[in-house]
Amino acid sequence: MSVADEFGGAASARAPDSPNPWLIAVVVSVATFMEVLDTTIANVALPYIAGGMAVSPDEAAWVVTTYLVSNAVVLTASSHLAKALGRKRFFLICLALFTASSILCGFAWDIRSLLFFRILQGLGGGGMVPVSQSILADAFPPEKRGQGFALFGIAVVVAPVIGPTLGGWLSDNYSWHWCFLINGPIGLLSMAMVALVLREPDNRPSAPPFDLVGFLLVSTFLGSLEVVLDRGQREDWFGSNFIVGFAILSAAAFAIMIPWEATRENPVVDIRMIATRQFGACFAVMMALGAVLIATTQILPQLLQLSFGYTATLAGLVLSPGGVVTMAMMIVVGRLSSLVQPKYLIMAGAAIVALSIYNLTSLYGDVDFWYFARTRIYIGIGLPLIFIPITTASYQGLPPKKTDQASALINVARNVGGSIGVSLAQNVLAHREQFHLSRLAENTIPSDIQFQEALRRATEHFLTLGGTASEARRQAIIWIGRQMQTQASHLAYIDVFYALTLIAAAIIPFAWFLRRVRLGASNAAPAH
Repeated sequence: MSVADEFGGAASARAPDSPNPWLIAVVVSVATFMEVLDTTIANVALPYIAGGMAVSPDEAAWVVTTYLVSNAVVLTASSHLAKALGRKRFFLICLALFTASSILCGFAWDIRSLLFFRILQGLGGGGMVPVSQSILADAFPPEKRGQGFALFGIAVVVAPVIGPTLGGWLSDNYSWHWCFLINGPIGLLSMAMVALVLREPDNRPSAPPFDLVGFLLVSTFLGSLEVVLDRGQREDWFGSNFIVGFAILSAAAFAIMIPWEATRENPVVDIRMIATRQFGACFAVMMALGAVLIATTQILPQLLQLSFGYTATLAGLVLSPGGVVTMAMMIVVGRLSSLVQPKYLIMAGAAIVALSIYNLTSLYGDVDFWYFARTRIYIGIGLPLIFIPITTASYQGLPPKKTDQASALINVARNVGGSIGVSLAQNVLAHREQFHLSRLAENTIPSDIQFQEALRRATEHFLTLGGTASEARRQAIIWIGRQMQTQASHLAYIDVFYALTLIAAAIIPFAWFLRRVRLGASNAAPAH
């Protein structure tokens, strides 16, 4: 039984004085737009956050990963909480928590407080989207649900297009704080509309017993894993007792979680479903997709601002053309999905994405705006070819009562994959930058003829600008050091793109394991 059916069946059973379903669609879409917008709006502001709070870029990236992990954790419990509290009440609680924590993020006084408020924001945002889908499914009669979800889909797709550019513009012209404070008035307006428009179904089902132990195990596993991934590079990995402790805690929680969840009647994470060939392959594909999508959305603005001197607004504009193409491709792929088997669309999309990211490995110091924008456009062509078919394939062969769990787990896979992808990218970047700088330094020795020639020319250049010979030589040495640092940074980013290319390419063999589906069959609401 789907969420909609459990909460009162089709819209045809609604009372005559029920609100207009299109008004309900607008209300929940506004709230969803705000939540999805927040997954990308902060990405281009990370250099500002790092500078304003005196932290490194990899520490600033925790602003993204903490949100994704807390968002994923609450997704596992959203279905139960919606039944226990009622959809309207749960939606309002999530919306209130998201709005309040957004405002607190804007007033955060250091990185620790910002991360704590981002965790709260993720907990609020994680419960909003699946409940929005349930509300929409119940508001419209079956024959018109596609129209309602089309409006919902527009909100989900447009938000990531606007997010980077809006975040960059706010950061450049006002402050990064406004990337979070902007949610305040929108959130209050959404809460008022939800309170006035939405109604609780008369025949609300009773909630099954909540798997609290399973929820705590999942939270401990994901939270500890994220600490290891985020802090590992900075703490010298397993040379640190801190990292070893959290690694043991994560492994223990995972080892206990598997048998516990496999033997529960109502688990928060259905391990038996993930272990099946079809859904397990879909779960792996969505994790890889999340890693590639969110990591590239985070790492590209960082590269553009720190290495190429782009403003936050311009860095956001680099991402926007790809978002527009993704919107157009969603329509095209929506039609293709009724004609072509999902596994073939996914394999084609993964190949396009992998080749697009591989194109970034030809990075050098003089590339222009359109070099990056074109790559994002190509990625935008490939992503819908994976995203829409994987939603179709993930529900294949599942009984109706499992669709809620499947939807939650697919969203969890995307968020966890995204968090791991961002952490992996930052770790590869930091490690390989040190590696390349060491290799370059090995060849930069006073007795080396090429070094002597470069030093001579640089010294002559600074002499033409005025000053003594000793001062010009000192400036030349500093300039050479900066060039080495820049080159090491570029080489490290290239290594990151190689790693992300391999992740995207790994989708292809997983997609091959997918079974054929009955084309044209209706499915549950897609993950966002």
